[in-house]
Parts: sequence; C-alpha cells; structure tokens
Amino acid sequence: MPIPEELQKSWDEAIDYTEVKKDPEKALEILRYAWDHSENEAQRAKTLRYAADAGSELGLIDQKRQKTHWQKAYKNYTKALSFDPKSKGTRRRMNKLASMMDEKAISLGLGFQMFDEGNPTPLGILAIFASIFVVLAAFKILFDDPEGNPVVVLEVIYTVDGQEIKGEIEIELYSDDAPLHVESFISHVENFRYDFNEFHRVIDGFMIQGGDIEHKKGSGGYSAHYYGWCNGVEKPLDDCPLADWSIPQEHENGLKHTGGAIAAAHSGVNTDGSQFYIVPGDGQASHLDWEEGKDCTRQSCHTVFGYVVSGIEHVNAISDVSTDGSDAPVDPVRLLTAQVK
Repeated sequence: MPIPEELQKSWDEAIDYTEVKKDPEKALEILRYAWDHSENEAQRAKTLRYAADAGSELGLIDQKRQKTHWQKAYKNYTKALSFDPKSKGTRRRMNKLASMMDEKAISLGLGFQMFDEGNPTPLGILAIFASIFVVLAAFKILFDDPEGNPVVVLEVIYTVDGQEIKGEIEIELYSDDAPLHVESFISHVENFRYDFNEFHRVIDGFMIQGGDIEHKKGSGGYSAHYYGWCNGVEKPLDDCPLADWSIPQEHENGLKHTGGAIAAAHSGVNTDGSQFYIVPGDGQASHLDWEEGKDCTRQSCHTVFGYVVSGIEHVNAISDVSTDGSDAPVDPVRLLTAQVK
C-alpha cells in the first residue's frame, strides 16, 4: 500500500526536527498528527518508532524529566515492535535506549522497579539471577552467531550536474530471513564479482538496479552456488550451465519493499541470480511484495534480503540521475567495489 503523501511529509518533518533542529517536542507534535493518518500496522509501527526516537532525544535535552521521557520512548519502541516485530532497526534503537537507561539506573517502566537510585530492589535481585541463567542457557546460540547479520559496503561513483560523486552504501543482510540469497550475494562479494560493475537500470521513485556480473548491462548474472534450480526449473547440476544457475524464491519471508530495501531481480519465479536492486528512501515498490493469496506466476514477487543502514542519500541521488529511453543512466553509475564489513 502506498504511503499517504501527508504521512510521509509528517515523517520527514519529524526526523528533521529530531535529528537536525534538535526540537523533539515539535517532532512529537507532528507525529501525533501523523498517527491519525497511519493506515496500516506498518505505518503505525514507523510512526511510533519516530515518536520513540524523539522521546529519546527529548530525554537528553530535558534531563530533569529524563526518566519520564525515556520510559515513554521505550514504551513506544515496544508498541512499534508489536506492530512490526521484524523491524531490526527498531529493536536496535530500543536496545540502545535500554543501555542508556541502565547507565542512569532508570527502570524500563514495564511493571516493576529493578533499581532504585542505583541499588537493586528485591525484585531486581531476582531478575538478575534469572538473567544469569538465561544468559548461560543462551550461550551456545550467542557463540554460534557472535556478530549478528553481515553488513556489506558498496562503493559507488555517479555524476550529478557534471560533478562526480563518490560514496558508500552500507547494507545489512538478513541471513535468517533469506539465507540462500544472502549466501549467494556474499559469495559474489568475496570473489570480487561485483567490483567495477554498474547500476544499469534506474527508475526514479522506484529502484536502482545492478549486479549483472556477466555483461554489466542487465542481460546476465547467475547465483554463486548451485541450489538445484536452472533458470527457474529444478534440474541436476550436470544438466545446467553456469549461466543458468538460479536461486529459489524466498519472498515469503515477510520482508517488505520499504525505503532502503535490497531485493533480488529476476525474470520469473525461482530465476533469481546475481542481479539486485535497491529501493530509494521515497521509493514505491510495494507491488513487488508477496502477500497471502497472491499468484506470483502472474504478478511479480521479489525476495527482499536486506536493508540499507547507511548511505541511503546516495541511493536517493542515483535514483534521480538522468536516464535514456531504456532507463539506463546517461552518465554511468559505477559500483567500484563491494566488501563485507
């Protein structure tokens, strides 16, 4: 569902007042208006997240009421996750705020006080011991995945008004949600196949596409490993040439084409290869999302496998470059290097 224009405008203004103008109270006022214009759970989750961001900032500014501001902010992060539990960005922000609150001995406001003026309460002591047991039980899981999701850095160069601009786009890849796509993408990165590539197709307000490791112009690109699929058909490896290696769909993972999403380009179900596209911050690509009951053989469904965490301004700028009648940039948009951070 497209984001209402008034809602997007409210979000942008709220971010500006929180991060640039340092007036989080004004941001919260704007977001109260935005709440009335949020039409679905994803939009409500985003509105609550921005409200929590503003509350966190307000707690830094108004230290006399810091505890109240931060407890409200934490509550808003919690509510946002109830609407959108897969939002790792929201969870990271909430964990950062929880750490700040812990440093100041501020309770999370979730039912009982663990600390009072820096000293643990009886319930807090019980919680500490319970936490120790949980940590010990979870040690194996933490040991097996000490770094969380991988992050890939794309170094790009493009032209705006005759001036070359170089920048970096950092993308967090969601290994648990799209393991095959992430594995293939990282393998291509580690084997330098994306280096000196191009974003060959750019559509303003939609996406920027690249990753053709064969021809650089959008006519090729195969998966890094053989997953049993040959250009969308299940075949033995011996019957499939390298150029037709493809990744089976993982589009039912719940990840959506919101701003900053990276997804696999393809020519049909189970034909995903090395090509990918990135949605700009204001991009409208929700028609490519999988939904319950959607026939992906008639309507295109694409696998989202990560999100931009830094450098979205470069994605936005590239989406605005001049293109010809085939959506190819007039001045080449180059992907110089790709590396795992």
